Amino acid sequence: MDTVVTGTEAPFSLEPYFVSEELGFILLAPLQKLPPYYQPWMDIAFHVPELVHSHTLRSCVHKMPLLSSKFLERHRELRLAHLALSVMTMGYVWQEGEKDTVEMLPRNLAVPYWEVSQRLGFPPILTHADAVLANWKLKNPDGNLELLVSLPGGDSVRGFFMVTLLVELAAVPALRSIPSVINSVRCGDGEAVTKSLEDISESLQAMTDALKLMQVYVEPSVFYGIMRIYLSGWKDNPCMPKGLIYEGVQAGAMEYSGGSAAQSSLLHCFDELLGVRHQASSGAFLRRMRDYMPPAHKRLIQDISLEPSLRGFVLERQSERLSQAFQLCVSKLLALRNYHINIVGRFVTVPAARARQLCGENWAPEAEALSRAPAGLEERGTGGSGIMTFLKTVRDRTRDVYLPQSGKGAKKQHKEAQQT
Repeated sequence: MDTVVTGTEAPFSLEPYFVSEELGFILLAPLQKLPPYYQPWMDIAFHVPELVHSHTLRSCVHKMPLLSSKFLERHRELRLAHLALSVMTMGYVWQEGEKDTVEMLPRNLAVPYWEVSQRLGFPPILTHADAVLANWKLKNPDGNLELLVSLPGGDSVRGFFMVTLLVELAAVPALRSIPSVINSVRCGDGEAVTKSLEDISESLQAMTDALKLMQVYVEPSVFYGIMRIYLSGWKDNPCMPKGLIYEGVQAGAMEYSGGSAAQSSLLHCFDELLGVRHQASSGAFLRRMRDYMPPAHKRLIQDISLEPSLRGFVLERQSERLSQAFQLCVSKLLALRNYHINIVGRFVTVPAARARQLCGENWAPEAEALSRAPAGLEERGTGGSGIMTFLKTVRDRTRDVYLPQSGKGAKKQHKEAQQT
């Protein structure tokens, strides 16, 4: 529904933030190749899993020429370059697991990586914006998706990144509804706000449904024992307590967090819209994760936070249907976060316990993967946070925005969210 914004204030729109009506935060039509000058990068990036498996990735990087980033002219070229340099870096650092990490990224990788990162406003490490938002292509005209580049872990890597991409896609209708909510609150149109919130609730449910595919396409022992270390960074990581020196960039070591679901702009947007306030260490971590997003997406989150309070608008109106729509949004967001906790239990907590149980035994194929799990990351997420404590705190802060004295309906929604 189109709404008219009163006064001289321009209507809120996603367009200035490079968020598409079709794909949301996902990069439209990522490039699959760079200009020929950069072929040495792509020759390694397309074969990271094999090179890590043969323990030859580091030697290949050492032989790579030092290339200038100046011939990268378009945004999509920069995004593909950053993706390629990122997977090379993760493979280089973690080629031998936690027991033989490196202290320095060589100049021929570090310098162009830093230059490309500076031009994009990204950190020089693999991020959600790389591995998910810019790491896809159409496998065939029917629309099946495939990864551009991969990491060790086989089909589970593809499943992990593709399911995460499907969660992003499921959120697109909700993203499209955010401007309608904001513009309708501005002009006092409670009916339009109600309709948009109902649409957002449906989209949040679709995100949870998409996330449930993780248990179909990703093997927990492979995620925990093989994949997870290649998503890990060098901040708050016992495996690399000194960080990483980027040779030719600066003399001292730098620290960056690994890839994390907290780097997706989606839930940050919904939190700001609904008024979820994260405090203490969890809030500080989430704010820091915004520095790992495309700058325009980070700006969108900030601008949503500056808008008039949606929750305050709902409380003022005292409309039963509007209140129910708001409550349902909170309930669906809470359910999504509860399911995320469930997923982390299946993919981190349970495999960690299984790895300890199997220690010293004659192991099955499952344990072959678990035997490679980095002990230093047992209780941590790939972003460096104490994962279960963090997720439960974030979940609890979401529950806080339920409307007061909302009766049996909200209690029922709350109970349903807890059980999802």
